[in-house]
Amino acid sequence: MRESAEQMYQSNEYFNNNPTWDVEDSPWKASQILKIIQKNDLHPNSICEIGCGAGEILHQLFLQMPDNRTFVGYEISPHAFELCQQRKTERLDYKLENVFEDTSAHFDLVMAIDVLEHVEDYFGFLRNLRNKGEYKLLHIPLDMSVQVVFRMSPLLRSRKKVGHIHYFSKDTAIATLQDTGYEIIDYFYTPGLDLPNRPIKALLARLPRKLGFLINRDITVRLFGGYSLMVLAK
Repeated sequence: MRESAEQMYQSNEYFNNNPTWDVEDSPWKASQILKIIQKNDLHPNSICEIGCGAGEILHQLFLQMPDNRTFVGYEISPHAFELCQQRKTERLDYKLENVFEDTSAHFDLVMAIDVLEHVEDYFGFLRNLRNKGEYKLLHIPLDMSVQVVFRMSPLLRSRKKVGHIHYFSKDTAIATLQDTGYEIIDYFYTPGLDLPNRPIKALLARLPRKLGFLINRDITVRLFGGYSLMVLAK
């Protein structure tokens, strides 16, 4: 029995189930982050990622954004932090630390990419996050859909393998942010089925989802899942 969700990341458990820390997905996730930054004409000089994993998302942003930007990643897993070290540069740093214990930490843009669903007290997490940056950017998997609730096994698999302990729909994700004091600036769906190295079964499911998405985005996501929500807030 795990005493807390944090133990999954501080011990060998998550590392054993996910030895790459999903580095292969990082370029795609970085492209979605750049999309919402550019769409809203943001020019952050300091960028932080909380729960940065192996650090590759920040590294991708470092490579693609202007050279006057600084980047800091916070991570609580020693395994992930070790992987981050090969990506450090003069303007890209990583800390093995809980960002909420760093009282001096404040950034133009603070990101939590696929983090909220892992945190036991996600209301407390969001309230603390508000004080760490002018703009906040969250990527939230929308695990709750009709087909997943009907089958249930996908939720249990993700709980065991990747530590998802909360399951959101678009409406509950937005409501949670508003309940914790956030002003929503922009959001859009991101198609998880476009991630690299998806299994054949996922690739076969892509076409009906894409067709449905063209007709009605909200209903398609609510029925079939397979999407996350990128949210920009203040």
